[in-house]
Amino acid sequence: MNRHQRGEYYVTREGVYRPGQGAGCRPASTWEELRRFRFSRLVPLCHDRPVPAGGTVDTALSERIALAMTPDGATDRPDSAIPAGYTYLGQFVDHDLTENKTRGSLGERVTVEQLVQGRSPALDLDSLYGLGPGHPDSARFYEPDGVRLRTGRTAGVDGLPDLDGFDLAREDTEEGGRALIPDARDDENLAVAQLHLAFVRFHNRIAGDLAARGVPRALLFEQAREKVVLHYQWVLRHDYLPRIVDPAIVEDVFTRGRQFFEVPLDPYQDLYRGGTGTGPGGGPGGGDPYASAGQGQPPTMPIEFSIAAFRIGHSMVRDAYQWNSVFNSDRRTDNPRQKAPATLPLLFSFSGTAGVLTGGRRLPSCWIPDWRRLFDLAGDGEAGPACAPPGGRVNRAKRIDTLLGRFLGQLPPASFGGCAQHVPAIERNLAYRNLVRADMVGLAGGQQAAEFMKLTPLGADQILAGHQGADLTTLDAGDRHRVVTRTPLWFYVLREAELNDGVLTGVGGRIVAEVLHRAMEGSRYSIVRRPAWQPDLRSSSGRFTMAHLVLHAFDHDPRLLNPVG
Repeated sequence: MNRHQRGEYYVTREGVYRPGQGAGCRPASTWEELRRFRFSRLVPLCHDRPVPAGGTVDTALSERIALAMTPDGATDRPDSAIPAGYTYLGQFVDHDLTENKTRGSLGERVTVEQLVQGRSPALDLDSLYGLGPGHPDSARFYEPDGVRLRTGRTAGVDGLPDLDGFDLAREDTEEGGRALIPDARDDENLAVAQLHLAFVRFHNRIAGDLAARGVPRALLFEQAREKVVLHYQWVLRHDYLPRIVDPAIVEDVFTRGRQFFEVPLDPYQDLYRGGTGTGPGGGPGGGDPYASAGQGQPPTMPIEFSIAAFRIGHSMVRDAYQWNSVFNSDRRTDNPRQKAPATLPLLFSFSGTAGVLTGGRRLPSCWIPDWRRLFDLAGDGEAGPACAPPGGRVNRAKRIDTLLGRFLGQLPPASFGGCAQHVPAIERNLAYRNLVRADMVGLAGGQQAAEFMKLTPLGADQILAGHQGADLTTLDAGDRHRVVTRTPLWFYVLREAELNDGVLTGVGGRIVAEVLHRAMEGSRYSIVRRPAWQPDLRSSSGRFTMAHLVLHAFDHDPRLLNPVG
């Protein structure tokens, strides 16, 4: 989980924040400004609460809120109607938006392309493609043909054979075992690793289809990439976003444009003529000429999105999943200890970044997922009954609210670079880590964000009591006053969703929809800049969802969707 917690944040027009080494920021050097992943601030700094120049922030209130968000009974959190696979699609999207090769230590090797591009936060699947098959730093991710992405082979176990194409490609060395993918974070748990694999297979299927249609070899990779990126963005716009954000907000942003984040003065000029206008929400304080939304300018990443609004996925995580015919609660066996689902610690264990798939070890075949249990292939994907899960039961994500599961309240120290004997128990709590980091960069409170967006803020009773979420009514009077006047933005966004049946609205809905809209606009291939584009893989009903993408990736074959049987 540490890979979601950056060591540094370079905020345009402000400087470098280093959470964990005191609050406040320092000026960036010219070299650092060129190399930094460019974060921005959507909600202007409040004059009544500037970021402290040094020292540490007060963490006492963050600790009390975090403990309320991770109570012992959090395993009874309400389910949502969203299939659980979308939890990890959100994690995959997060990695696509924030992965950048220039985040290492000063002096670390960086290519000219990375230095110039800065790996802008665009929804362009650079976490899948890297710098392309023709670049020496990315060629290892591809097959020798320079078109298809590599896949790996699982290890046979318990009567199951070795199976090609059901794991990420890995370094097959005694020292290694790392996944051969551009972003190692996509191998930090088995669910996101397998989702990355589904996109690999989707690309390879598209490339094969185009080759069969006679597309010249010299054009094949780029045409396949274009088609994959556009279908991916379509899924996010028409399937993923409406599930997690109030559909009215999504429709407003994608039809009328952004109101607050990098808003161009003339959206038509900027979108179609490469202009560089800015609007009232263009950047820190509004109207920032360095944060224009012109087509020629890469997007920035608002810290309000990265540190708060898009951390909603933490509340969607289940403590365990009905993974396949081996790892589920209903497995029929004489050994009751074998009747167990795939717990979250196990999903982390069977990965290469945070788990045991190192030293040449391969994923056991019994850990290949049953995709019918993660996405509603029969319903959303309109597939036949063979693609329905056993008993019709799809794993459901937990409701987006102010509660987190038990595992996220007790992270293993190794997951964020610590050692067990040196890490206080509260620092293993992901809610605490999120809240403290927000304070360290001076993130606006929920009320301040609502005021900036001209929205009616949540009332005191809504903040403190919520609806079947974290109970803050037990805080003392002083803490209650602090919370209801300046609610931590992450908590505020989750509380908004909790009070709206688990769907982002208000501040959170607007931030997430506008940032993803801008990230699509900033991609080389963009459904925002090509509003007439339609997917050619749509079903007979005219829909294309994540379920359709998974079905296409696995050739609509139930045996490939569930090879464990």
